[in-house]
Amino acid sequence: MTKFTFVVPCLFGLEGLAADELRRLELENVRAENGRVLFDGGWEAMAMANLWLRTGERVLLRLCSVPAKSFEELFQATYAVPLEDFIPKDGKFPVKGHSLNSRLHSVPDCQAIVKRAAAKRLGEKYGIGWLPETGAMHQLQFSLMHDQFELFLDTTGAGLHKRGYRAVGNEAPLRETLAAGMIQLTRYRGRDFFWDPFCGSGTIPIEAALIAVNRAPGLGRRFAAESFPCAEQGVFDRLRKEAPDREYHGEYRILGSDNDPTCISLSMSNARKAGVAKLITFKDGDATKMDLPSREGIIVCNPPYGQRMLEQRQVQGLVQAFGRHLKFSDGWKKYIISSEPEFEHYYGRRADKRRKLYNGMIPCEYYMYLGGRKK
Repeated sequence: MTKFTFVVPCLFGLEGLAADELRRLELENVRAENGRVLFDGGWEAMAMANLWLRTGERVLLRLCSVPAKSFEELFQATYAVPLEDFIPKDGKFPVKGHSLNSRLHSVPDCQAIVKRAAAKRLGEKYGIGWLPETGAMHQLQFSLMHDQFELFLDTTGAGLHKRGYRAVGNEAPLRETLAAGMIQLTRYRGRDFFWDPFCGSGTIPIEAALIAVNRAPGLGRRFAAESFPCAEQGVFDRLRKEAPDREYHGEYRILGSDNDPTCISLSMSNARKAGVAKLITFKDGDATKMDLPSREGIIVCNPPYGQRMLEQRQVQGLVQAFGRHLKFSDGWKKYIISSEPEFEHYYGRRADKRRKLYNGMIPCEYYMYLGGRKK
C-alpha cells in the first residue's frame, strides 16, 4: 500500500486536540506542530480523517517539502513532483497558497509559477500542449514558510467545519471546529447536563450532541477526494456504512437557550438537518435571569463580544449580570470564550484555567471555571 504524509491545518490552540483525535482513529505517526497536525497513511487513513475529524480544518496530501529561495527553485521543485500520479489529463488544478517570512513573498507570482510548472509537467506527461481542465477539481495548495516550499493536494474540498447542517447562521456564527474543540476541552461524554445559554444558531449544542452519540461529523457531506481517479474507489462509501456501528445510544440532557426567538427557530432547524433534533431541547430564555435547568452540569457558551465601543460596554454589562446570576452555581462547570480583555473583572471571578483560542481572526481566551468557589 502506498503511504503518504497528510497535513491537517487547525485553528491555533486546537492542534493538540486534533492530534488526539487522529491517534484515537489509530492513524500512524501523528505529530502536532504550530497550526497543524501531520500523520502518515494511505487512502483509507485520508478518508477516516476527513469523515471523523471534529477539530481539523481540512486534510492535505503533501506532495513535496523542499527549500525554495528563488523563482527558478520554486519552478523546478514543482516540476519535479509526479503530478500525473494524482491529476488526470482533464483534471482542474487551480493553485492557491501563502508565504510567510520567505524571500518569495509575492503570493500571486508564486501562484503563477507553480501553475506554469504543473502545467508543463502534466502537458509533457500526457503528450498534449493544452490542458482542458474540464474534469474534477484537484486543488493545489502551497506554503512558503522560512523559504521552505510545501505543495499539497486538497482532499477535502469545502472546509471540514462545513458539516452540512448549517446552511444559514446568525450574525456571529461560531465555527463548528472551534465549538467541537471547546466541548472536547470540557471532557464532556454525554453523561452530564449540558447547557449553552447563548446558543445563537445552535452550533455548540449540536456539536455536543454529535460528540455524545459519537456520530461522524462528516457523515452528511461529500469530499473532494471522492472524485479523484487516483484514490481508492469506494473507501468513503464503505466507511460511511461502518460509521453507525460506532455510535452510542442513550438518554442525553442537552439544552440550548437564547433570548432571541429567531435564533431558537434557526437552532431547531439546524439540529434537524444534523439529525440530532431529538437529543436537544431549545427554548427562549435570558441567560442572566432564567432558572438553572439542573443542580449541576456543564455550561459551554460564546457570549456576544462587541467590537465597537458601545457594543463593548453592553457586553461588559451582560458579562457582569451573567456572573452575578451564576455566583452560587457551584455544581456547574463553566467554559466561556470571550475576546473581552477584562472578562474576569466583569464576570466577578478569576478563572481556574485559561486557554488562548481564535474565533476566526479574533484572539480570544477560553475561561474555565471548574466548580466550587475560590476562597
